[in-house]
Amino acid sequence: MLRDKNSADSQSEFMRYLANHQEAEAQSLPALTELSRELGVSVASLREQLEVARALGLVDVRPRTGIRRLAYTFRPAVQQSLGYAISLDRKSFDLYADLRRHLETAYWHEAVSKLTEEDRAELHSLVARAWEKLRGPQPEIPHSEHRKLHLLIYRRLENPFVAGLLEAYWDAYEAVGLHFYTDFNYLEEVWQYHQKMVDSICSGDYAAGYAALTEHTDLIFLLMASSKK
Repeated sequence: MLRDKNSADSQSEFMRYLANHQEAEAQSLPALTELSRELGVSVASLREQLEVARALGLVDVRPRTGIRRLAYTFRPAVQQSLGYAISLDRKSFDLYADLRRHLETAYWHEAVSKLTEEDRAELHSLVARAWEKLRGPQPEIPHSEHRKLHLLIYRRLENPFVAGLLEAYWDAYEAVGLHFYTDFNYLEEVWQYHQKMVDSICSGDYAAGYAALTEHTDLIFLLMASSKK
């Protein structure tokens, strides 16, 4: 006999199933009717919990390929919660930006020590592309380079929670429109700090890079203050 559990219990059953079936990343999960019989949960409850899992980025659901488990990422859960918080109160972004600042400084030394030669070359390339955009005949905002540079620095931590929190920050940064900020004097200053950070990483002077990072991240609060005027 099927049991209609409450949402928390139903989710727990479906999440446990996902966690215990790693092969589901390579092949489709059984149909919901089959899962319903196996787990003892109604199809309606499973369908609800499937939608929760999809919103959290845990599964991919497509008509022809069915339901497949995705590699774990923390980003969707943070992204949705943060987006809702910012919709309630724009100040939530300021609070999250402060969290991100502390997160980056806390992990700086560990993160940069793990970067490879290829990573350092990519950092140099991002800085070079940013300067080309800023100093070209028709200046452009190097936002994609900005986002990629910061996320690349923390790439080798192999910590999905740190990665998710940092990725969600940049999603929110774009959601509130800060990537459209066009004070090119400000942007020049930001990229001078980025240049120092990358040069310090490549020379192995991680303390100097840390100093540039902390000074640079303080600028975001000046930007947020000016954007509210």
